[in-house]
Amino acid sequence: MMTTRRSLLTYCALATLPLAGCLGTADPADDESGADTTDPTPTPTPSGNTTDDLPGGNATDDAGGTRLRGTGGPGVTVVDTDTVDAAVEHAVEVVTDAATEDAPPGLRVSVTNTTDETLAVGEGRAVVFAYVSDTAGSLVLLPPEGEYPAEAGCWRLADPVAVTMEYRTRTLDPGETATRELDVYALPGEDACLPVGEYRFETTFRTGPADDGATGDAATEHSWGFSVLLE
Repeated sequence: MMTTRRSLLTYCALATLPLAGCLGTADPADDESGADTTDPTPTPTPSGNTTDDLPGGNATDDAGGTRLRGTGGPGVTVVDTDTVDAAVEHAVEVVTDAATEDAPPGLRVSVTNTTDETLAVGEGRAVVFAYVSDTAGSLVLLPPEGEYPAEAGCWRLADPVAVTMEYRTRTLDPGETATRELDVYALPGEDACLPVGEYRFETTFRTGPADDGATGDAATEHSWGFSVLLE
């Protein structure tokens, strides 16, 4: 097993976490702004109609939608997003559309304060889906700064990822957007490296006036989610 470019974190019991999925340990690079500037990785355009085995044994036949030779795989697409009436607005986009030997598929989640007041939003990591797993418990979204126990090209975790338990709050000024880039990993126990299929991610978050906080009496709770397809 080869350890990738992400920092290995200690084991924790995921069942004790209060948030959807798992929350990651505090990392010096995991600042509250969550701002990332990495450009999407371009996907080469292949010629011909041949197919090739995908990393981690994820190859399928032509009828199953295998990506063409040279494009890597599996690929990720966003297939559905929720519409929620909340003080903040979420968005998700693909930034790395296929797994390679160098990196797993990648997404970018953003949250924008759509009001004319400064807001407190919490929990600060979960609201941008950092360390959140899908509802079926097959995949997890991890910030790209760390090193995680996964083999390059496979991107399936060998062990769970530890998390800190504090409730973080971030503040958003009117119109301000916080973003977080996230890599897609398979959770331990999966047979495939990155199992193909459709997966839903969702999170619960709270918003409130900045002077009262995300957990104050004036705060309100909301949920938002999206679905991705790996193929």
